[in-house]
Amino acid sequence: MAEKTEKKEESWINAKWRPVMGWLYMATCAFDFIVAPVAWAILQALLKLPVKQWEPLTLQGAGLYHLAMGAVLGVAAWSRGQEKMAGANASPGLSGGSSMMSRPMSSRSLARDTDEEDADSMPRRR
Repeated sequence: MAEKTEKKEESWINAKWRPVMGWLYMATCAFDFIVAPVAWAILQALLKLPVKQWEPLTLQGAGLYHLAMGAVLGVAAWSRGQEKMAGANASPGLSGGSSMMSRPMSSRSLARDTDEEDADSMPRRR
């Protein structure tokens, strides 16, 4: 009997939680700072109520919502970057050779590469 080797796939929520958190935060901010103030002003004008400024819901409680979401999204972005770097370091390039990302460019190596190119393109004296 042949054994089947299947790659264990992540569930949708495990694979997509970072973008979902970003979109959720963007939608919350768009509602709280754009949609709700405009709708609040229109509602007050239509009902001829005394004008009162919209107070953003996410800024109540000292803006803790934004601090928490900033922390979640910041850590998520950092951890995703670490995952990508670990994946890039674990697998060699498609051609099997070294890629540009594997070799950091310093100002010395950039100058050396430019000098070599300039030397090749200049006419030689005899």
